Amino acid sequence: MAAHGTAERQGMTNSMLGFILFLASEVMFFGGLFAAYFIARADAPAWPPPLTPEQIAEGVHLELEVLLPAISTGILVLSSVTMQYAVWQIQKGNQGGMLWGLFISLALGIVFLAAQLYDYTQLHFRADDTIYGTTFYTLTGFHGAHVAGGALFIAVVTVRALGGQFTAENHEAVEASSMYWHFVDVVWIALFTVLYIIK
Repeated sequence: MAAHGTAERQGMTNSMLGFILFLASEVMFFGGLFAAYFIARADAPAWPPPLTPEQIAEGVHLELEVLLPAISTGILVLSSVTMQYAVWQIQKGNQGGMLWGLFISLALGIVFLAAQLYDYTQLHFRADDTIYGTTFYTLTGFHGAHVAGGALFIAVVTVRALGGQFTAENHEAVEASSMYWHFVDVVWIALFTVLYIIK
């Protein structure tokens, strides 16, 4: 009887605990980047900072278009929904539903990355054009790298899912990839708010 009760009270595995601690370190990493941004903004006499005559002559404009990033935000939020759908489906033992959720999430993540790269090509400033350019590209660039890492994570999980490795009782990797994807989603919403809305 005691053994049965112990089995029912099993906590999280060491690998999941390690993954949660990894996510906590990522939260601190982005917290540091946001802090650097707000410090730079507070120290600047104006935001965006004034351009030099040379930068003006080169056609530098510290302006952001909101429409494409807003669409990208919607895409990323939708991918988070489909990722959670994949988790719910495998919890019910529905491997087909899980696969659809993973495929759609991966596709939407790739679309988000493509949109971000395209948006970069439309900007009229570089990372070395004032502290504004430096903080913008640092924040969005690191986030893009994390989205790429998350997409790779989902791709690996999808390959494993195609091999039938997950069941209703054993799907920790699916949940971990979902947690990571929700994390990059929340970070992007914060970035979009700070960089594009509040300005």
